Amino acid sequence: MKIKNIEKAAERIIKAVSNQEQIIIYGDSDLDGVSSMVILKETISNLSKSVNVFAFSPIRNEGHGLNYQALDFIKSKVSEGLIITLDCGITNFNEIKEAKNSGFSVVVVDHHKPLGKVPEDAEIVVAPKQDGDETIFKEYANVGLTFKLSREILKDKMSPMLEQSFLELVALGTISDMMIEEDENKEWIEKGLEGIQMSQRPAIRAIFSMLNPMNFSSKRDMVSKVNSALNSSSIDNHVHKTYLFLLENDFDKAIEVAEELIDESNRKQREVASLTEELIEKISKENNNIIFEGSYVWKAEYLGAVASRLSNYFNKPVFLYKKGERTSRGTVRMNKGGDAVKAMNSCKDILVMFGGHAPAAGFTVENNNIEEFKKCLQEYFSALD
Repeated sequence: MKIKNIEKAAERIIKAVSNQEQIIIYGDSDLDGVSSMVILKETISNLSKSVNVFAFSPIRNEGHGLNYQALDFIKSKVSEGLIITLDCGITNFNEIKEAKNSGFSVVVVDHHKPLGKVPEDAEIVVAPKQDGDETIFKEYANVGLTFKLSREILKDKMSPMLEQSFLELVALGTISDMMIEEDENKEWIEKGLEGIQMSQRPAIRAIFSMLNPMNFSSKRDMVSKVNSALNSSSIDNHVHKTYLFLLENDFDKAIEVAEELIDESNRKQREVASLTEELIEKISKENNNIIFEGSYVWKAEYLGAVASRLSNYFNKPVFLYKKGERTSRGTVRMNKGGDAVKAMNSCKDILVMFGGHAPAAGFTVENNNIEEFKKCLQEYFSALD
């Protein structure tokens, strides 16, 4: 059984290409979102080289998903067209309504769990975890979901070489997003990693060539290093450096960028380790059922990695946030068996926005509600003990 609305989404994209509509691909800023963007961009390019395709990601200090700042940026570049959200959008009710009122159509392709309902102002929603979707396996990374959409769009135009190129991205994105390696995920990872070091995609071949296999115990360890580098890149004017890198056709240029990405990743790992050590020392002196910390000076893009390390170290739910002028945006990592979305849903009236997966999620909260949010979470987890 096919995923609900995936055929409708494929038909809508084909129609947009046929009618020469302007298409805006808007993907989350992690590797799952970026690899989804690359697959959809190349899928559309295989239908037509002449259609205008724009690709944007949220700047990390704006938070997750389709936010108003990003939407204003899109409107400054494109007056109308089709916005396709990848790895985000399922909880962006107000922003999608604003996009519709501004003359855009919106198709949501998101593997996250809806918060009770899907955005009614979206033209089409593809989300395996929405009500009415009867597919049995639902734990795709968004890149896997986008790969299935690409198959629906291209059908017999999907060559074996193109499919293998896409599967390499599916493998990297699925591993990066820590999705369960079962069913199609397992099949795609195995196929995608087979021969990936000699990829036909110059960027992937370049970044693997920068690494010495003797420094790694397995191909999976090398993949982890590659994913770390791809996840560490900057976003300039809402355009993701990794997105441009993965589309690069010149191997020599790809080598130059790969070196920059690996250097950025190494710098990030050092700063993540330093912040983690600092927080371990602080938290070890406390006795709380959750870890709830924030700062104006932290880099938002580091918090996911730090939260994962803290959760593993203390075996507690971790909520870290970067404080802004009026609102704070945070990341959540759960210890085994915890559900971040359920926890935050119990505090939903306090939050501006939240969403994600059971083990990993994000939130936005007004600064004057931070302490109330912390208290609400402590009460929620105390009730589970």
